[in-house]
Amino acid sequence: MAEEKKLATELESREVAEHAREQQWEKSSFAKMLFEGKLDLDLVYPAPEPDPEEQERAARFLEELEVFARTHIDGDQHDTEGWVPQEVLDGLAEMGAFGIKTPRKYGGLELSQVSYNRALAIIASRCSATGAFLSAHQSIGVPGPLLKFGTEEQKDRYLPRLAKGALSAFALTEHDVGSDPANLSTTAELSEDGSHWILNGEKLWTTNGPRAEIIVVMARTPAPEGSKRKPITAFIVETDWEGVETLDECSFMGLRALSNGALRFTDVKVPRENLLWGEGKGLKLALITLNTGRLALPAFCAAAGKGSLEMVRDWAGNRVQWGLPVGHHDAVAQMIGKMAADTFALEALVELIGAMSDSGRFDIRLEAAVAKMWGTETGWDLVNDALQVRGGRGYETHDSLRARGEVSYPVERWLRDMRINTIFEGSSEIMRLFIAREAVDRHFSIAGDLVNPKASAGAKMAALVKAGLFYAWWYPTRFLGWSAWPRYSEFGSLARHLRYVERTSRRLARATFYTMVRFGPGLEKRQAVLGRVVDIGAELLVMSATVLYAKTLEKRGGDERGADALADAFCRQARRRISASFRSIFRNDDVATYKVARRYLDGEMEWLERGVISLAGYRELQRSVAEEAAYEHTEVPEPVPAS
Repeated sequence: MAEEKKLATELESREVAEHAREQQWEKSSFAKMLFEGKLDLDLVYPAPEPDPEEQERAARFLEELEVFARTHIDGDQHDTEGWVPQEVLDGLAEMGAFGIKTPRKYGGLELSQVSYNRALAIIASRCSATGAFLSAHQSIGVPGPLLKFGTEEQKDRYLPRLAKGALSAFALTEHDVGSDPANLSTTAELSEDGSHWILNGEKLWTTNGPRAEIIVVMARTPAPEGSKRKPITAFIVETDWEGVETLDECSFMGLRALSNGALRFTDVKVPRENLLWGEGKGLKLALITLNTGRLALPAFCAAAGKGSLEMVRDWAGNRVQWGLPVGHHDAVAQMIGKMAADTFALEALVELIGAMSDSGRFDIRLEAAVAKMWGTETGWDLVNDALQVRGGRGYETHDSLRARGEVSYPVERWLRDMRINTIFEGSSEIMRLFIAREAVDRHFSIAGDLVNPKASAGAKMAALVKAGLFYAWWYPTRFLGWSAWPRYSEFGSLARHLRYVERTSRRLARATFYTMVRFGPGLEKRQAVLGRVVDIGAELLVMSATVLYAKTLEKRGGDERGADALADAFCRQARRRISASFRSIFRNDDVATYKVARRYLDGEMEWLERGVISLAGYRELQRSVAEEAAYEHTEVPEPVPAS
């Protein structure tokens, strides 16, 4: 039997995560200010004018990309075959789609984040798996961290290859490492002559991994002198090096054409110059890269919303039941109205944060995390509602519908493809904890030692004095503000929603303070409470983005009729959700529900599983497979001749 691994304790995991996060806020954050009780529209409105030259180049590229996607990318076929043909990837590479944001001096297109998001939306509207190839390659693959943290020699060596189509990947996840990197076991040891690192370990669920040429691998390196912690470091690894192998290619419920697998590294010699950024900076590199990398998923979700709306407009507008088009019945119309408002809000959020990223003036770690969390949850709701409106034909596959001569909208595929988005690149649950930690960073900087179990009595006393002085000023100011007419009157009928955001942001700041006072050090355990606080802040951010986007479209003078109605509908619905979240911050069933969960996990209510066939057979199958694999890898000593 294999020896059971010793996993990190809760405290150790928290320390690893805290050590990896960015400690300072050197740039402005619109979302952070909302959580702290201030709506500062001057930060984001009016939006900076895009570079005309970049916009002209982007327009040509996006037009070419749309033609290619329409004629060469067949999401239904790729889904059925479980494979995106190499000629599709080669065609995308030829037009520059593998280096959209890469500077032109390295062979890329040097387009903006906004243009990149729009490109991903075009690809994903035809095939989510093909979009994932490009996103995993550029958003979290080698080009992203290399541009931010690579040496000039590394950039010169790799960026031209990557821009030409050398597929890349990012390898962090392991069997015991999902959202908790403290259990990472892949190692890298410096060779005796110091010329290279020796990499050993296995990675799981590496998107693009089986087809990638170049990957970023996270591994533990030796602890520095005076420390017991082995830091996590990033390395650039080429997959054709000796010792790199694909163990398995994974298959999933959705994104069936995705290339994703488990990789093994056995005594891989990584040149010393392929260490990325610095020893022990791997997790920080990953988190900073994800600040913009996470924007790809909301762009995919906005594309799914648009496709769902087109299908719904056709089907619900023409399918007649009970004497009326189904979309004219109130129950269905309510769903369609919400879908339209949510899709508009998603697009507004993606456009706003993309522009913020392009400006270089913002720290968008909070905005990107909210976009990922809120965007993927909303995207799932959009496609799920689209299937409900489509009815039985939504549940039926594309091929089955086509064989019967029906319009074969692939809603069933969309639903399968969308389900993963609330899980990977940070599950919704982890995103809420991440957002909560960043949103209360100012409070932690003031009173952190009061809840730090390792802080000395002297440190706690000093923190108490510091907190008393700070909150004596801070707390009363969270009641002061001007949120009455005519403030924000330039936004017309939508001004009242901005006034609501302004006063509610102050209420949110007060509520956050109340939770800290009421729960003290135990607040970090009250994740449902923190989740409601985060949800309120997220809704306020999206409301702001939606109103600003509607106003921006109005000023452009295009044909986007009804943008103000979409923004108004979204804000009305968001305000109801916010009110419900405020009510349940302190009045909830969290403790009772948690106790039931613990009693169930402890086996006390195992009787509830009676009456069906047990799943124990799956567990037995896993054990037998594991034992067989362990036996195959056991070295059998050669027989010793009898003397």
